[in-house]
Amino acid sequence: MAENWVILCFLLAFSHISAVQSRTFSLPTTADLDVSDSIQKTLNVLSLTPHTLQSLTQSESSLDFSSSSTFSLQLHTRSSLHKSSHKDYNSLLRARLARDSSRVKSLQTRLHLAVNGLKTSDLKPLDREFEGEELEVPVISGTSHGSGEYFSRVGIGHPPSQVYMVLDTGSDVNWVQCAPCADCYQQTDPIFEPASSSSYSPLTCDANQCQYLDISECSNNTCMYEVSYGDGSYTVGDFVTEAMTLADSVEVKDIAIGCGHNNEGLFVGAAGLLGLGGGHLSFPSQINATSYSYCLVDRDSDSTSTLDFNSPMPSDAVTAPLLRNDKVDTFYYVELTGLSVAGNLLHIPATTFKVTGNGGGGVIVDSGTAVTRLQSAAYNALRDSFVNATKGLPSAIGVALFDTCYDFSKRKSVQVPTVSFHFSNGQKLDLPAKNYLIPVDSSGTFCFAFAPTSSSLSIIGNVQQQGTRVSYDLKRSIIGFSPNKC
Repeated sequence: MAENWVILCFLLAFSHISAVQSRTFSLPTTADLDVSDSIQKTLNVLSLTPHTLQSLTQSESSLDFSSSSTFSLQLHTRSSLHKSSHKDYNSLLRARLARDSSRVKSLQTRLHLAVNGLKTSDLKPLDREFEGEELEVPVISGTSHGSGEYFSRVGIGHPPSQVYMVLDTGSDVNWVQCAPCADCYQQTDPIFEPASSSSYSPLTCDANQCQYLDISECSNNTCMYEVSYGDGSYTVGDFVTEAMTLADSVEVKDIAIGCGHNNEGLFVGAAGLLGLGGGHLSFPSQINATSYSYCLVDRDSDSTSTLDFNSPMPSDAVTAPLLRNDKVDTFYYVELTGLSVAGNLLHIPATTFKVTGNGGGGVIVDSGTAVTRLQSAAYNALRDSFVNATKGLPSAIGVALFDTCYDFSKRKSVQVPTVSFHFSNGQKLDLPAKNYLIPVDSSGTFCFAFAPTSSSLSIIGNVQQQGTRVSYDLKRSIIGFSPNKC
């Protein structure tokens, strides 16, 4: 009798193990790509009607803000606010990729300078005149291609003047264009008038906020700031504190922002920039946010999502350690350890993704970069594995920075191998097919949306983040990815 009981227990245990093994090996190794839907969006984006401007009203009983307050901002795509002037999708895509290349160069240059103990002020400057004084504004590269892919509506001052601001996890300094303008680019809303705001207050040169700036100058004990971007855009002006009105009439007081009187760039009608980086001057840092999250909707749609502060991370999030680099406190690093294609982990040394002892290398998550950049060896391994797994699919010639493309003109849908990110805590993020195979025209040409870089810095871009809520738990140093949480 005892022997029968032992046999029965063994059989039950074996059946349980078999079931677990069955579940393990039945994990999906392919993903469905809806070709028709993607092509239709390329046609729709060229005819999108920009959103009607929204108003943010300041009520007499505005909500009190505290560092634990939970609130959201509406998040808009560039396409939903700015009618495209491009005649076809391919030219629109090439313009995006040109902006993207400038963006990547800017981020990589910033890290390179920091690792070598330099600042952007050590670069060759460009003289700009501001209210009779000569200021040196460093220009990192090239001419302006236009900046920003996602925007939010924010009120500046008291009473609030509503403006659109570019959202950027790769920047810290918040700023808006201000009157009087020595040189301002065209924006959708009226230029902010400091004289009309009762909460406007210039910062002195010895203020902590002024000391945190990478580049600043002092004029009559008033702090002046300079910020430049890799695409040639820049802003120069007074560094001040102002009230900002967010969704649901939440007013946040005494936020350090740049009041830009001399600005150049194509910010698609936006009045300025809301910095979401990890430095002292970023918006999350100034409000002492314990966390924030965003979900980036498809750039080819007019859908909106939210930028949330101090809200809990979704329970089903794929998490990974969130790392910081003392050389550049702006960037958010994720502890990536590997990549897989169709469930097969690639042979890439883990050191490929690590931050080096001098602060170089590593992998950052960036909302402003579109296409994920990987060190050349890692990219080659990923691409070669993907190509080997798609030998049955018709290929097409490369487009711009994409060297692996396919002709799906005769397909409504197609199955492709999965691509996954693996993290140091053992968790992995399976990407939807539309986040790594993207249309480059309206005729059915799709390309593998990764690119190599000779830089040691790798970047997870917003194409790979689309449709996923990315949560930054700043208190616990964890980043979370929650698919389909827009």
